[in-house]
Parts: sequence; structure tokens; C-alpha cells
Amino acid sequence: MARTPSRAWQRMLSGRRLDLLDPSPLDVELSDIAHGLARVARWNGQTRGDYAFSVAQHSILVLEIVSAMSPEIEDAGRLYALLHDAPEYVMGDIISPFKAAMGGNYRDVESRLLGAIHVRFGLSAIAPRALAKTIKRADREAAFFEAVNLAGFEPDEARKIFGEPTLAGFDLPGFERLIRPWPTQQAHDRFIEVCESLTIEA
Repeated sequence: MARTPSRAWQRMLSGRRLDLLDPSPLDVELSDIAHGLARVARWNGQTRGDYAFSVAQHSILVLEIVSAMSPEIEDAGRLYALLHDAPEYVMGDIISPFKAAMGGNYRDVESRLLGAIHVRFGLSAIAPRALAKTIKRADREAAFFEAVNLAGFEPDEARKIFGEPTLAGFDLPGFERLIRPWPTQQAHDRFIEVCESLTIEA
């Protein structure tokens, strides 16, 4: 008797069935992304504050850092920055050392899902290399700020892991608001608002 193939799709609240191994842009919905990311905690929840620091809020922080680094950046570049961790709405937030230990299959699934998300929002599947480097640098700076302000790291320890930030927190407009954990609904609504303001119609 033939074995039934293992299920590789997840039913989303929108009603979509997202195939994690072969994702279609047609099955990617902003409401699902915002719902998931607003409920996924950075640092495995080991942060100060009344609420978890969500991946949705982290994504907006990275967007603001990219915008501060490159004020001339176009909306498409800002959208790539906002969506840089979007696969985590179904894959969760796994710390970088563990991702490295898990190896290639995890990275491949993550990359395919990110490509489908990009296409869904009118972008090329892969971000331009220079932009991807800027986003990666902003991601590390966001991690530094989160580590020091939320996750109990001493600045010297955070510098060894994430590097010396090129921006000081006070260089970012509204930094105190960006680094203070938001309630889930606020993170959800803000992510949708920002994404809709940047979205290129496919």
C-alpha cells in the first residue's frame, strides 16, 4: 500500500492553504502575515516589558533603521526591509546559531517562502544584492538595540555578537516608541498599515 505523503501545507486564518515546501504567492495574505508576526516573540520571549517584542515590531524597527541609513531609498526597498523576516509568520523565529546548526533544508524552505512573499507584494523574488546587504546590516543593528534595551545584554557583549552599531538609538525618530514592546493588536495593525503604504500592486 502506498504511503500517504506527509502534509506540508498549513491552513491560514484567511482560509488559504499555504504549501511550505512549494509556496505560491497566491496563497500569501497580508492579514495572515501580520497575525503571525505580531504573535511571534523575538528572543524566544526572553525580553523585558509587559508584552513580548514581536517580529512584527522588529520588522518595523529594521525598516526605520534602513530608512535612516539610506534616506533616498525607494518604497520598494523599504518594503523589502519590512518583509525581511516575513517567513517567520509560519516558521517561527529561530535564533541564528540554531539556524546554522539546522543546515541547508531550513534555509531553502525559508528562501522559497520569502521569494513567494516578495512576488505577492509586487517585488522581484530576490532583493538586489546591495539592498540585501543594507537590510542585513540594519537587522544586526536592530538586534543590538533589542539585546541591550530588552534582552539583558551588556553593550560590550552585544557589540561582540552583533557588531558596533553605526546609528545611536537617538538618531532614529521615535526610538523610545520603537523599542518599547507593543501589545499584539497594535503590532498587527501597525504592520498592516506600513505594508499597505508601501505595497506595489502586482
